[in-house]
Amino acid sequence: MTLTEEQAAIIQSKGNIKINAVAGSGKTTTVIAYAKAKPATSRILYLAFNKSVKLEAIKKFAEIGLTNVTVETAHSLAFKYIVYRSNYKVRPQGYKTNEIAELLSLKATGEKHAEYIIANHINKMIAYFCNSDKHKVQELNYLDIVADPVARTFVAANYQYIEKQARIVLGKMDNAEIEITHDFYLKKFQLANPQLGYDYILFDEGQDASPAMLAIFLQQAATKVIVGDTHQQIYGWRYAVNSLEKADFTTYHLSTSFRFAQPIADLAVDVLQWKEQLTTHKPVTINGKGKSKTKATVAVIARTNLGLLLKAIEYVTEKKDIKHIYFEGNINSYTYADEGASLYDVLNLQNGKRDLIRDNLIKAMKDIEELKEYIEKTEDMQLGMMVEIVKEYGNEIPSIIKAIKDKHLPNDEKEKADIIFSTVHRCKGMEYDIIHLANDFINEEKLEKTLADTKKEALNTTKLNEEINLLYVAITRAKHSLHIPEALMPIDFPPATNIYVIPKISAEDKQKAKAQNTKKPPYIASTKGKTYSVELVREKHNGAYQPWTAELDAELTAMFCKGKNITDMIKHFKRTKGAIVARIKKLQLAENYG
Repeated sequence: MTLTEEQAAIIQSKGNIKINAVAGSGKTTTVIAYAKAKPATSRILYLAFNKSVKLEAIKKFAEIGLTNVTVETAHSLAFKYIVYRSNYKVRPQGYKTNEIAELLSLKATGEKHAEYIIANHINKMIAYFCNSDKHKVQELNYLDIVADPVARTFVAANYQYIEKQARIVLGKMDNAEIEITHDFYLKKFQLANPQLGYDYILFDEGQDASPAMLAIFLQQAATKVIVGDTHQQIYGWRYAVNSLEKADFTTYHLSTSFRFAQPIADLAVDVLQWKEQLTTHKPVTINGKGKSKTKATVAVIARTNLGLLLKAIEYVTEKKDIKHIYFEGNINSYTYADEGASLYDVLNLQNGKRDLIRDNLIKAMKDIEELKEYIEKTEDMQLGMMVEIVKEYGNEIPSIIKAIKDKHLPNDEKEKADIIFSTVHRCKGMEYDIIHLANDFINEEKLEKTLADTKKEALNTTKLNEEINLLYVAITRAKHSLHIPEALMPIDFPPATNIYVIPKISAEDKQKAKAQNTKKPPYIASTKGKTYSVELVREKHNGAYQPWTAELDAELTAMFCKGKNITDMIKHFKRTKGAIVARIKKLQLAENYG
């Protein structure tokens, strides 16, 4: 293997290091080369993020004959250390909300279904603690991760009770009175301060490590290497922290991507520049050296289960030439919430068919409105998405899901699929020749509207940062070409090879296309199409190259003081975003009126 200068520097490095690697930069290959360069007598541990990555790494180390490397996940290590040595029994799926309520004999007090709302927050507080690096539940403030105002009010009013009950459940697990969860035995492993006895520990996908995982890693006496991409952190909802930033090691970089060519690299960099509106953002360099010419694998990637399911419905119902499909992960996980409630349960609740509801939590709801109230007070986004699907498709859902499942291939026949469906989280670490993005990601307009409409103290910049990361990860799964909705494109991004922009289509045009039985949406190749071109961008922003006058400066100042967002200013002045931002800085409006 011919190494880049960056890879060679990493392999020759000494001491603890961290590697910030852009998407497709061969970080696993680099880490394997690092391990190969060490003495054959060295004891090396490779920590993979999940089981699929672990199995792939075992295969790669075996192929080059490295027998001194042990491959584990943080959980598999913890399982061997904690569960093997005890009489604990593990509950793989965790506890449902209604099971926590029954376990603790919670009773409703005051609000409707208060016992379930409290049980939901008890479950989340336990998960928050188990993934933290703290030693006691009391050291955490659970309100730090509750964003919705209604949910915060409820939790604040019941905080002491929720915390007390969380500690009771943890105590029952610790005493083996009830089954333990995966999160619990990882936490117990961290609190045991284990010394693992390796000379080198290589921690992959470090940007998505939980504080508990990071604490285990940092307390080892071994030479430590942590690798990841700060802009691929997308597991904040699982309490991940950006461990690359928290590890005080010498920093190395991998800035060349061998997955995709420069146009996709440029688009990814432009999307990351949106972070400048949130906080100080260090510009990213990605050298796109990918040369893929194949078009074998085609994938649809969405931000959410709902967005993906809607795209699958579109393909199955409208594209008759699609014979075989495949969903990354278990297909049932796209029709079931984490709590176990299914789309069918929610549909039966809406239809008043209570005797057909299997999930106890859903069955406890009087109607769909009560379920919405519960969702608001618990921030249960999975259930919320299910309600939206039921509202949209109603009684068509059973036949639609059947049609999807009839075309779905088993795991060992994935390569035969005409198209693969995945959320961003499911396809993390994967790559496909051709990517089609669903239109459910954040975009510049949504970001600017959120910034304009939200008070500074209520702004969740961490979540917004992760939303941008999700789009970046989705874009960088593409090896050959990318089909992207126009709404997701950076405002003044120029035409580029193999980036195809899907224009916004009016309801009227959709009806016409349906009447004409059009098989494909009218994609516009950004390198050829007249609809998306440099000329159009300039026409759209025809004032961009005109000098600013005192009158225009006064108008800009007035709009800024009124809290108008960048999108409104672009439309008003017919200038590019860059021109507007530059003028705001020139006039020091943020300093004087921000």
